[in-house]
Amino acid sequence: MSKKLLLVWDAPNLDMGLGAIIGGRPTTAHRPRFDAVGRWLLAQAGRISHETGMHTEAEATVFTNVTPGAADQVKPWVEALRNVGFAVFAKPKIHEDTDVDPDMVAFIEANREELSGVVVASADGRNFKELLEGLDCEVTVLGFREHATWAINSESMNFVDLEDVPGVFREPLPRVDLDNLPEEGAWLQPLRPLRSLNVQ
Repeated sequence: MSKKLLLVWDAPNLDMGLGAIIGGRPTTAHRPRFDAVGRWLLAQAGRISHETGMHTEAEATVFTNVTPGAADQVKPWVEALRNVGFAVFAKPKIHEDTDVDPDMVAFIEANREELSGVVVASADGRNFKELLEGLDCEVTVLGFREHATWAINSESMNFVDLEDVPGVFREPLPRVDLDNLPEEGAWLQPLRPLRSLNVQ
C-alpha cells in the first residue's frame, strides 16, 4: 500500500505575495520554475518513504482562477504545468470573491486518509491553518517568510521559504528584510507610483 505526498499550490495567493515582494508583476527571472518545485517534492516524497518504510507517491496540483477573456493568456502556462507533471484546477473568476480556497480545502479533505504528507503553497493562514493543524501527517507550508508568520510560528507544521527550493528562481528575489537590514541600509521602492493617488 502506498501513500501520497500532496502539493496544493494556491496560485492567486502566491502571485499576490510575489508581486508584493518585488513591487510589481514578476518577470521571467522572478517567476517560480515548477520543474524545480517538482524535483523538490519528489525528494521530499523519497525522504518520507525512507523514514516511514512505506512508499510515498508525490502528487501536485495548482489551483488557479481564470478571468473571463484571459483564457488565451493563461493557456500556455497551464499547458506548461501539465507538461511538468502537475494537475491544474482552474475556476472562472466570475465575481471578486470567487476564489479557489474552498476547492483546495475540499481537495485536501478528500485525500486525507491517503496522506503521508501535505505541502500547501500559500500564505493564507485564514483558510488553511485550522485544517492543517488537524491533519495526522507531515505538514509543510511553502511560501514567503514575509507573509507566513502563522506557519513559521506553528509547532505542528514545517515552513519552507519558496526561495530556498533549489533552482526555483533564476535570480534572487529583491527582498528587504527589516529585521536583518544591511549595515549600509537598504532602499525600499514604492509598491505603486505616487500619481496613483490622483486616480479615484
